[in-house]
Amino acid sequence: MATEANGAEEGGLVFHPMDQFIVSPLFGDGAVNMFTITNVTLWMAITVLAVIGLLVVGTSRRAIVPSRAQSIAELAYGFIYKMVEDVTGKEGVKYFPYIMTLFMFIVLANFLGLIPMAFTTTSHIAVTAVLAMAVFLTVTVLGFVINGASFLSLFWVSSAPLALRPVLAIIEIISYFVRPVSHSIRLAGNMMAGHAVIKVFAGFAAIAAISPLSILAITAMYGLEVLVSFIQAYVFTILTCVYLKDALHPHH
Repeated sequence: MATEANGAEEGGLVFHPMDQFIVSPLFGDGAVNMFTITNVTLWMAITVLAVIGLLVVGTSRRAIVPSRAQSIAELAYGFIYKMVEDVTGKEGVKYFPYIMTLFMFIVLANFLGLIPMAFTTTSHIAVTAVLAMAVFLTVTVLGFVINGASFLSLFWVSSAPLALRPVLAIIEIISYFVRPVSHSIRLAGNMMAGHAVIKVFAGFAAIAAISPLSILAITAMYGLEVLVSFIQAYVFTILTCVYLKDALHPHH
């Protein structure tokens, strides 16, 4: 029975769309430990180098007629700066460097993951959870440093009827502590789902009868993933701005 099952598997269409998300050691085949250099480590390092290359090296000449790299960097700078200013107000502009770095890291990690044979680091909850927790802790500490105990007024909806305020306070507290969970899962889930679907369509490309349709579907999904890669970086960043606004102006 085992032989027949193996034969059926070899004769059929077998592909594993989730294999692309396996974390493996970069050197050797041993177990992955805390300090093991993995494919995730490699592509995160490449992402950091890409951010430095675009924002530092690409803008080093500061030409009046900008190069392509300088144009992209300036567009990204203006886009994020306006977002921070519009959402958080003038008080939030001082935190622009952190938010800009966060956006550039996520968007470039997403785009690099679209390169064939690359690894999408933002598809792993371990990566996005660290980014989300960094935002959560930064915003929370900042809220108490700036506002003191009055930061707790964020959970007290003073505009609601008095009888409902305790209930709403519990809901607000739960909602606040769920933020890093939703913040991280949203990004990782969307990136993982899109790449898995592309892999599934790529598996069907081996069948001659439906190969043209499969290639067409891959092309459409790839174009959609390019858009999703930017949108998810934008959503992560604008939610960070919203949370920062709550820390700067906690009063309802």
